[in-house]
Amino acid sequence: VQLVESGGGLVQPGGSLRLSCVASGIIFRLYNMGWYSQAPGKQRELVAAITSGGNTNYADSVKGRFTISRDNAKNTVYLQMNSLKPEDTAVYYCNGRTLVNDFWGQGTQVTVSS
Repeated sequence: VQLVESGGGLVQPGGSLRLSCVASGIIFRLYNMGWYSQAPGKQRELVAAITSGGNTNYADSVKGRFTISRDNAKNTVYLQMNSLKPEDTAVYYCNGRTLVNDFWGQGTQVTVSS
């Protein structure tokens, strides 16, 4: 099983990034997928999630700025990040889970700075 994130980088405040996570080795359409962030010295926390059925939920801090989506044909989950703020700086991790499985990617760094 692999979850491989991409799309991170350095962006100025107010800018945008789109993160992608490609899954392999799982029946992707059956998995609830999520994006988590972990800033230095802080716990990993949920940013956004999308169920196997397409329902979404977001952390209050990103509502209206971030959008999670999935493409089951491409085994990929996305996180569109707009109006980025310095406090969004973190490593972003992709997660896929069912009732019995829980898989993580290696993370991609997002840095928001002028």
